Amino acid sequence: MKTATQILKNKRFILNKMKEMLPDKDCGAIWEDSERRLEKILRSYKELPKGVRTHTDNYIFPSAAIYQALSEEVGKEKAYQVVEEAAIEKTTAMGEKLGKMMRFPGMKDLFLKVWDPLTKKMFGANSGFQNVFYPKKKGEYRMDVIACPYCCYFAELHCPELTKIFCENDDRGYGNLPGLEFLRTGTLGKGADRCDFYMRKT
Repeated sequence: MKTATQILKNKRFILNKMKEMLPDKDCGAIWEDSERRLEKILRSYKELPKGVRTHTDNYIFPSAAIYQALSEEVGKEKAYQVVEEAAIEKTTAMGEKLGKMMRFPGMKDLFLKVWDPLTKKMFGANSGFQNVFYPKKKGEYRMDVIACPYCCYFAELHCPELTKIFCENDDRGYGNLPGLEFLRTGTLGKGADRCDFYMRKT
C-alpha cells in the first residue's frame, strides 16, 4: 500500500494550483496538513479490497484530504474552486491528448473495443461499482453505473460535493473526441439514479 507521501507526489498539480490561486497563503503548510489527513484516512480504510483502493487511494482519499485541509484554511467555497480548477486543467489536457490519438486510422474502433474490458475491470464490482452492461453493438458502447465508490466514500468523508468534479472529469476527458460522441443524461453525483455512459461513432 502506498504512503500518503507517495500518493501526494502525483497530486502536485493541485499544489501548483493552490500556489497560483492562494499566493498569500502558506501552501506548504496546507500540503503538510493534507498529508497528515490522508495518512489518517488511509489507516481508517486499510482493509478495503485492492480493486476499490485503485479509486480510493489514487483519487478519492487524496482529494478529500486536500479539500479538508484547504477548507479549514480558506473555507469550503474557495477550497472547492482550487480542487475543481486543478481538475479542469488536468482532465482537459488529457482529453486533448486522447483526441489527437483518435485521429489515427482505426483508433476510434479500437477505443470502443477496449472500453468494454477496461470498464468491467476498472469500474466493475471488484472496484466497488454496481453496473448495468448492455449488449454490444457495432460502433458504440453503453454502460450504466448504479452505485459508485466516489459517492460512497466522499459522503463518508463529509465532502459529497467533490463527487461532481469527478463526474465532470468524464465530460472533459471524453466529450470532445473527434469522430466519437459521448452522451450522458445524468450522474449519481448530481442526483440522478445512475451515471450513464454511452459512446458512439459519428
